[in-house]
Amino acid sequence: MEKMTKEAEKVMIERFGKDNVIALATTDNGIPYVRSVNAFYEDRAFYIITYGLSNKMKQIENNPVVAISGDWFTSHGKGVNLGYFGKEENSDIAEKLRKSFAEWIDNGHNNFDDVNTCILCIKLTDGVLLSHGTRYEIDFCN
Repeated sequence: MEKMTKEAEKVMIERFGKDNVIALATTDNGIPYVRSVNAFYEDRAFYIITYGLSNKMKQIENNPVVAISGDWFTSHGKGVNLGYFGKEENSDIAEKLRKSFAEWIDNGHNNFDDVNTCILCIKLTDGVLLSHGTRYEIDFCN
């Protein structure tokens, strides 16, 4: 496994640095659960708006190791609850998510007055990215 190359990072930004749907897998008592989520990639992490009391967040609280899969990409990572979407510490990433998810963010699905509306950060650890015949096996920690 190699560290993140400039070429691989460029592909990640082009492919995932906007609203996209990825599969997010968690576990509960050794049983895997997977769901599709809207996500935004930046600086070796995916960001997701979710509900802090959801099953996925309870599962991540018990075991933060997750797997994701997207367009010709699969990875492992650590799920981190950044807390309430509206808190000051989240203002920079929240603004990026608002822009990225502008098409649907205010459709009534999210309640930004609810402190349980949070940002989930998936800090990537390792992954495989395929692009135009090139296979990148990436160690995101280096």
